[in-house]
Amino acid sequence: MAEPMIDLRALLLEREEFEGGMVSRLRDGLAQGSTQIRVLKDIADTLQKRLVTAAAPQQKKLHLKLGIVHYYLGHMRQAIEHLNKTEGPLAFYYLGLAHLFLAQAQSYSDEPDTIDHLDAAFKAFDRAEKVGYAAQQAQLQKAGVLRLQGRIGEAKAILARLKDAAAHNAEYYFQEGAIAEVEGDRARAARAYERAVELDPRHAGALFRLGWIHDQQGNDEDAIACYERCLKYPPIGKGVLYNLGILYEDNEKYDKAVACFRQLYKMDPRDPRAKLFLKDAEASQSMYFSPEEDQLSQQFRQVLEIPVTDFELSVRARNCLKRLNIKTLGDLTRVTEAQLLASKNFGETSLQEIRQIMASKGLRIGQSLEQGQQYDPRHRTPQQYLTPEEQAILNKPVTELNLSVRDRKCMNRLGITTLGELIQRSADELLEAKNFGQTSLKEVREKLAQYNLKLRGD
Repeated sequence: MAEPMIDLRALLLEREEFEGGMVSRLRDGLAQGSTQIRVLKDIADTLQKRLVTAAAPQQKKLHLKLGIVHYYLGHMRQAIEHLNKTEGPLAFYYLGLAHLFLAQAQSYSDEPDTIDHLDAAFKAFDRAEKVGYAAQQAQLQKAGVLRLQGRIGEAKAILARLKDAAAHNAEYYFQEGAIAEVEGDRARAARAYERAVELDPRHAGALFRLGWIHDQQGNDEDAIACYERCLKYPPIGKGVLYNLGILYEDNEKYDKAVACFRQLYKMDPRDPRAKLFLKDAEASQSMYFSPEEDQLSQQFRQVLEIPVTDFELSVRARNCLKRLNIKTLGDLTRVTEAQLLASKNFGETSLQEIRQIMASKGLRIGQSLEQGQQYDPRHRTPQQYLTPEEQAILNKPVTELNLSVRDRKCMNRLGITTLGELIQRSADELLEAKNFGQTSLKEVREKLAQYNLKLRGD
């Protein structure tokens, strides 16, 4: 039997006061689906109209309700505006949550914010504790702010003091898990997040971090399940929508990916990445994919990777190819016959040998040059003239670029493991990869610029 819908209008409009105990009821109601979100938007409009005509004593109560309603609708700046016009434990606590939400959202925005939201959040939680909000909960939120500020020792000290008293507090285990992540202990973090979700199945923060850990480990189904659960418990953070949308794309659920990125764009139309991600996902919906053609392409790439040493060549031809740093048949598709003939001791006899080898595999010298290098984008450049320092940079793994989930997966699919391999690719070649769009290209270029590197052709 389906659970009856919670009457949010009765909760927020028919009662003059709004107390902490009613928040849990509100959260339960919002978890019942998108219909309740629409109801909450109507309630916000009604409360705003009442505020216009309300007497001064009633305005503070309406500001509190509007602040909390806008918080759960994800309208953090409006929530802060209203909560700053009222007071009391609940107002200060939710003011801290709204500032904390915006501080975490900043990592997904290119626009600077004039407010130090972490500092404002800490002050709000501190005020909430001093005027009577549940001390344990306020202190745990303060520990979270300290952690985000890099003050790990102070955050751990708070958790140590609360360890025995907070044994059944989901927020305590969430903060424990977050510190474990900072310390690099992902397994301990996952256990803590699982305990947090066990104690409070609506703890979106723990669900998100669990999803992220599964995402990093390649457990797409588990990651998607965690992120989808986050969608049930507003406010929904940008990170949830970004990561879930990318996973949907990777699993060819393009309609769902579009829905995520569309919600992102609606949430913040100023976010340039949201718009580009949405365009990429919409383009993916119309992409044509043929399993037969993909299999042929894979077989062709395998042929291109065959080493030239697998063939019987004359000593002269072999030495010439070695000097030119030509190691595979794919390399031969990216040079011209004129370039080979220009090499010392490489004559028509050697050229004929190479032609016969290539023809036996259905290839031609210079074939990729003629066709825009579409068959094998890898382009090896001799590196014997690099300094040891330059070589060390090129040998760095691409993981050091700290790319987004989408870009990291593209690197894995393309077999790119080092910066040296990455800069051998052109922008056009990367854009041909599945789910690699202009947003991804921009990020890769920005990350490479930190090492004074560029993609081939940039």
